[in-house]
Amino acid sequence: MITTDHQGNLVSVAVFGEFTLADFKEFEEAVRHNIQFEGRVNLFVDLRQMADFTVDVAWEEIKFSRQHLHDFRRIAVLTASQWIAWSAWLSQAFIDADLRVFGDEADARAWLEIGEGSL
Repeated sequence: MITTDHQGNLVSVAVFGEFTLADFKEFEEAVRHNIQFEGRVNLFVDLRQMADFTVDVAWEEIKFSRQHLHDFRRIAVLTASQWIAWSAWLSQAFIDADLRVFGDEADARAWLEIGEGSL
């Protein structure tokens, strides 16, 4: 299950439990909507409560990243998992955005806000 929120050019997503293809499609829709109306977006992804993800989500994420190569400014990933941090680092090869992994939500959100002031 996921929750999504979008304010201005910031899309926030939190994943709870298993991240399924239906969840990813919901995420895609929120991002596409903001890209259409705001241009390049910042993304806050909270994966602290994610238990697992399905293989089809991994494949969809690769396709989505390739389709939206230049549509993100900054991506903040919030997690305590080293595997997810490593995966986020690897994802940088597929996008033209500044991506950072955080262990603290306040730090992640502050970094996203600082990025807005410099754009």
